Amino acid sequence: MSFRDPSRPAPEFNKVPKHIAIVMDGNGRWANQRGLARTEGHKAGEHALLEVVSGALEIGVQAISAYAFSTENWKRDPEEVRFLMGFNRDVLRRRRDQLIDWNVKVVWSGSEKNLWKSVISELKLSERMTSHLNQMTLNMCVNYGGRGELVEATKKVASKVREGKLDPEKITEKTLQSQMFQPSLPDVDLFIRSSGEQRISNFLPWQSSYAEMVFSPTLWPDFTRETLWETVSEFQSRDRRFGSAKDSPAQG
Repeated sequence: MSFRDPSRPAPEFNKVPKHIAIVMDGNGRWANQRGLARTEGHKAGEHALLEVVSGALEIGVQAISAYAFSTENWKRDPEEVRFLMGFNRDVLRRRRDQLIDWNVKVVWSGSEKNLWKSVISELKLSERMTSHLNQMTLNMCVNYGGRGELVEATKKVASKVREGKLDPEKITEKTLQSQMFQPSLPDVDLFIRSSGEQRISNFLPWQSSYAEMVFSPTLWPDFTRETLWETVSEFQSRDRRFGSAKDSPAQG
């Protein structure tokens, strides 16, 4: 099955983000608006994720990081947490062959702490089965927290210093970057949050330092490839200066 839909041709972009981070928000609200349980919204969100992956493949995006379950999500109702654990595991099982057909590599960012062993096994199996693929990388962020990632990276660097393998005076940003969950992924160019909420919620704070933020009002289950392309169009219109500035006095 191709990721392309001939009836929905992709627009041409002269500037495409290499790495897109997505906070897939609004599943619960989408379901509640329809008189359904929150879990039904999560089920509908599975299709949206595949839609976005296919739309990203069409325009040449190199990587997508999807916020599937945060370290803060353990605070939710136990029934919803149980559902999400099983759902994340089962989505990988259901969709792995499709992602392989699309030449998509799956990687995992997150902590093993508290995570179901069956979920860990499925994530690691997906990594092994897709490690040779290179059209795009889908970074599944399951049991992920940005502050936690930075703490763990710092601990690894501190251990190297303690063992005499690293001079603390030679620690650079690249040193810390090398200890992140997925150090080979490029920095995030475009950070998308669905549902209209305007915060990053502890998602990839290091990697998103210079990302362009787009807060879409669309609830995640309603996200389509066209919605993605709209956000990329917005990204394309931004002037990314990375801290520099240009003197442009107004003409009177």
